Amino acid sequence: MALEMAGPQDGSGIGSRLSAMFSGGSSKNASHLSGKRNVFSELYLSQLIPAALLVIVGIVTIYSASLTIAEANFPRHLIGIALGIIVAVIIWRYDYRALANMSTALLIIDCVLMLLPKVPGLGYSAKGMTGWVQLPLVHLRFQPSEIAKLVTIFLMASVAAQFNGKIESLRDYVRVCATLCVPFGLILILPDLGTGLIILFIGATIIVCAGARRSWVLVTIALIVVGATVVVSTSMIDGLPHILKEYQLNRLIVFIDPSVDPTGDGYNLQQAKIAVGSGGILGKGFGNATQAANGFLPEAQTDFVFALFAEQFGFVGSLVLLGLYAWMIFSTILLAMRMDSPFSKLVLVGCVAMWSFQVLENVGMCIGIMPITGIPLPFISFGSSSMVAQIASVGIVQSVWKHRQKSA
Repeated sequence: MALEMAGPQDGSGIGSRLSAMFSGGSSKNASHLSGKRNVFSELYLSQLIPAALLVIVGIVTIYSASLTIAEANFPRHLIGIALGIIVAVIIWRYDYRALANMSTALLIIDCVLMLLPKVPGLGYSAKGMTGWVQLPLVHLRFQPSEIAKLVTIFLMASVAAQFNGKIESLRDYVRVCATLCVPFGLILILPDLGTGLIILFIGATIIVCAGARRSWVLVTIALIVVGATVVVSTSMIDGLPHILKEYQLNRLIVFIDPSVDPTGDGYNLQQAKIAVGSGGILGKGFGNATQAANGFLPEAQTDFVFALFAEQFGFVGSLVLLGLYAWMIFSTILLAMRMDSPFSKLVLVGCVAMWSFQVLENVGMCIGIMPITGIPLPFISFGSSSMVAQIASVGIVQSVWKHRQKSA
């Protein structure tokens, strides 16, 4: 249930009357106080509070990582948060409903963002993937695919909302799925399978919640499973086209049997599990993540940040962290259930899908129940592009709340 701190809008409440009676000519002060209450009424605190707490947890975690890991640049992390807050405030003030009928423009923007790293002179390679853009002169790098996640949410919500809660014909269902395949296919060109899976999950969740028939969804899932099986099989057989990169295939194999690659991805998985387990019930304490400090846990500030957190704060701290995610996600679901506009509902569904998939994948990866990917933990992992996108998604939810009275 939303925690709405709305005060009297017209100043006719008991508090305003008493203030007017006893303050004489200070009615301006009463108006000022009412204005403050109006600001709070435009904030969906049930979602904003856990999101803010997660950002604070991320600050503490990355600061601890910066004590022993040179790549964990703490000032840069704070800059990413500051930029994210600025973007979130802009989105909060903007009436998101203007995007409801802009599916073509959103699709074009999505495609441009996906292909931007392939533009000569702009693309920047790191960790075997050309997924970043480096702006000339200013030497500023960012990952367009992170912004593309948010664009995809609006794109799929815009397309699916046209059917008002029920996709009647197979032709319409195929058209919606085809729209999703465009950004998903383009992101695989980079290649960025992790982000591709997030986009696929976001779009699929929106399509299901838009009223697609169960039989169509089940057939689609079956086709995806068959397609994935073919891709993996051909990548393992010499002489056939290898669609998956070698490191991507190794991660899948290691997920099944970590002993296959004890010095590579298998080593990373084992060290992450050791870090999580060594935290015990209450953890080793702030700054005492020895697995990361001694160089045993790779990418502790990014991919395996949950293992870094669990080692310091233990099982109890991990439960609190997951509880904050659950609070934020379920409060957003409750807001979606209250909305009358299909577009508003589906935008919120997209945000929930993005957060849920990233949390499940990142945490699951660190404890060995999900394959290793480069998917960051929302609001916690080091990375300015990811942080800006995640905080911006909070702005999206706040914008939906702010404009709820006018939703159609």
